[in-house]
Amino acid sequence: MRIVAGGRLGYDASMTKIGYAAMLEQFHPTELLDLCSRAEDAGFSAGFMVSEHFHPWTPQQGQSAFAWSFMGALGQRTTLPFGTAVTCPGFRYHPAVIAHAAATLGAMYPGRFWLGLGAGEALNEHVVGGEWPEIGVRSSMLFEAIEIINKLFTGAVVRHRGEHFKLESARLYTRPEEAVKVYVATAGPVNAKRTGRLADGMITVGAADDKIGMLWGKFDEGAREAGKDPVGMPKLLQIHISWAPTDDEAIANAMREWPNGGMSFPKQDIKNPEDFAAMARLVRPEDFVDRCLMSADLDWHTKQIQHYVDMGFDEVHLHNVGRNQAEFIDVFGREVLPRLRLG
Repeated sequence: MRIVAGGRLGYDASMTKIGYAAMLEQFHPTELLDLCSRAEDAGFSAGFMVSEHFHPWTPQQGQSAFAWSFMGALGQRTTLPFGTAVTCPGFRYHPAVIAHAAATLGAMYPGRFWLGLGAGEALNEHVVGGEWPEIGVRSSMLFEAIEIINKLFTGAVVRHRGEHFKLESARLYTRPEEAVKVYVATAGPVNAKRTGRLADGMITVGAADDKIGMLWGKFDEGAREAGKDPVGMPKLLQIHISWAPTDDEAIANAMREWPNGGMSFPKQDIKNPEDFAAMARLVRPEDFVDRCLMSADLDWHTKQIQHYVDMGFDEVHLHNVGRNQAEFIDVFGREVLPRLRLG
């Protein structure tokens, strides 16, 4: 059984790199460090998208280590770029704390760390209590936070009194020579346009081609309004894959390990892994269309990844949803990555 992506958009491809999605919800951080090192050796040259969660999506996934501790070790263990995919600046962390953490990693690993931000999910952010606002408010918080973070990255003394945040005479003393790049994960037109205006790049998760095209268009529009050339602004993609030696295993892995990937409804307001597990009982294999590429066929996977490369993404990060990570890394490094035409 194959769950396929949509038709081509026809964008010209530039030089694309393939990366590895490091999912702390599924693996102990020590094991994941080993897997990231293995991925680097196998040719995943874009580096690592590191998930930043307080909880896993479901109890079955079983882990959820502190990403900021993990990334300090990841920078020592590997030589490739890495970043958060994504962290929310505004509930568990004040934006100044995120800026502090990001600047430190940027100073330790020059040119390697990028900061991926998003509007957050109740699954992770409700743990500190307080109100969980509507998406419009959360988006407003996100972009105000980006304003604060970018000001702090300059090294200036920053004071801020905004709609959502206050900052009293704060300055970052430890910073990289070049400010950390800020990328925003977005799935809607309004935020895509804001991302183009205020951030350095955009992160999207595998979706139907027409939606990706819409997001790119809005991102480019916002960048041009801010006097920036969108052609030079990175566009990153994460795609979920379920590969196994047989189709049945690939489908079972997705259903068991990543059922949240088959949930088409908005998930930002769901608070507990146990609630996701209850809803997972309703997920069927067909629900993964345009959400997870499920197949044992390596030729087919190569074709699907090539499709996204040809759309013009700068980086395509692969997340194999099963527990068979070492086998996935070795097989894709040997039989898929070398066959991709990357520009």
